[in-house]
Amino acid sequence: MPTTVKAFGAHDVRQPLVPLTIERRDVGPHDVKLDILYCGICHSDMNFVGGEFGPLPTSPLIPGHEIVGRVAETGSAVTRHQVGDLVGIGCMVNSCRECENCRAGQEQYCLNGHTLVFGNPDPAEPGTHTQGGYSEAIVAPEDFVVRVPDSLDPAAAAPLLCAGITVYAPLKRYGAAPGTKVAIGGLGGLGHLGVKMAKAMGAEVTVLSQSDRKREAAAALGADHYAVTGDGSAFTDLANTFDIILNTVSAPVAIKDYLGMLRLHGTMVSVGVTTQPMPLDVFPLLQNGRAYAGSLFGGIAETQEMLDFAAEHGVTAEIELIGAQDINTAYERILASDVRYRFVIDGATFAELKA
Repeated sequence: MPTTVKAFGAHDVRQPLVPLTIERRDVGPHDVKLDILYCGICHSDMNFVGGEFGPLPTSPLIPGHEIVGRVAETGSAVTRHQVGDLVGIGCMVNSCRECENCRAGQEQYCLNGHTLVFGNPDPAEPGTHTQGGYSEAIVAPEDFVVRVPDSLDPAAAAPLLCAGITVYAPLKRYGAAPGTKVAIGGLGGLGHLGVKMAKAMGAEVTVLSQSDRKREAAAALGADHYAVTGDGSAFTDLANTFDIILNTVSAPVAIKDYLGMLRLHGTMVSVGVTTQPMPLDVFPLLQNGRAYAGSLFGGIAETQEMLDFAAEHGVTAEIELIGAQDINTAYERILASDVRYRFVIDGATFAELKA
């Protein structure tokens, strides 16, 4: 039988989220049901609710894609997880599994379209849409559920399921390692984990920020250097310096200026989501043989690899734990840049909601 759970979601864009009750589908043979312990709040959640991505794909919409929970039930054919396991779900809960990209372990780039954890038609239950982690429980295919190492603080590990893999994947792909110089553009939810991951990979790390305001915070996170971009001097002082620039800013930046800081065959990667266009001048790419790239999150195997790497190196997010009733306030504070560095919802507090 479907399970009724308490949740927190939106009926329309640009409206406050409200307490709701929703139904979770039956646990199929290859499914696992999670009791949600913690769910991070990502800026992309706010993009959906704020209307930046257009009308809500379904109403109500339950956001949340940084989920850590305990397995409460498994389907008859499940082999990867057992009841009681500490596990996580990130941005997606399905893909075609047959296209070239899926077979390469890059389900996030599924040529037939992956299924987001919320707001997408659910192939497991035709006629319905997926609903996310701002809720008491969730059901998902076992292949899209990953193991969370017991050594990680589960609350602080929740943001790794999106922010962590979003920075880990391109840093690994473009060669962050001892002897390389990596710049992290922005020091928010993504950026602070970019610093931690790049340092754990052995790179020399510089934080690029608009003002001097976060210099001490960057040093506390392990950054080797800090440069202020607001007055433009950093673009001259650090010309031809970096092997990788990871742009985590969720707003337009002057790509040409940043490209000038790349050394021979360096790469700038954008992972921050903005719906506003950013003009790209080809000439800075031609100089030094530079590259400009984008990166989504990561595949399932790569996400598991990231979690194991995080456990080995003690990497988790810096978080502020909140109750479900405080989600709207958290959204307001994120817009005001008043969080260091990620809000995480205590899953136990959903039970206290009155829909």
